[in-house]
Amino acid sequence: WESFIAHVPLTTDPAQVATFKAKLDAAGVKMLAHGVHAFGTDKAANRKIFEGAKALGVTTLSADPTAESFDHLEELVDEFKINIAIHNHGPGSRYDKISSVVDAVKGRHKRIGACVDTGHFLRSNESPVAAVEALGERVYGCHLKDVKDAKTFTLLGKGDLDIIGVMKALKKLKFKEVLALEYEENPQNPIADIRECLAAVRAAADKL
Repeated sequence: WESFIAHVPLTTDPAQVATFKAKLDAAGVKMLAHGVHAFGTDKAANRKIFEGAKALGVTTLSADPTAESFDHLEELVDEFKINIAIHNHGPGSRYDKISSVVDAVKGRHKRIGACVDTGHFLRSNESPVAAVEALGERVYGCHLKDVKDAKTFTLLGKGDLDIIGVMKALKKLKFKEVLALEYEENPQNPIADIRECLAAVRAAADKL
């Protein structure tokens, strides 16, 4: 599972860490990723995020780092053995195109990679399959979302996402990180929609 700070805050407080871990264990959930985090020039703030991630057993931080943060992030990913996965946030964002993510990670530490958000790449008129292929072994996470006509978020399988294509590309990479199913359009009553999205993913998996 990839958690969000509203679900599981990053903390190094031993009592809080124990409480969160107990809840996860009781539910049979392994939290591998956490995000999306902002990283900038404040080294103390950057380090605090990594310390919290390590305390909770997180192995990947999905992130929206500034260009100025990368030198420090290289030190942190090496020290903590935790990956940074740049998350694309769609049109107008810092990393809206495949090329912007590729350029950001080029020549950087191997633990600095990407979290491919399929819905936001569709909103940017980019191919999620091409994104996975271009970033290759630097893909440390994937948020599965579907979008129609580069505008409207839909249930998986109802938009323009090539679910099978994305999963084939991930399978080719022997992807073992978090594949997160996201549908946020019905927050008050999400379960039926999430089940439908999950069914679409399982149907695609059966065709791999």
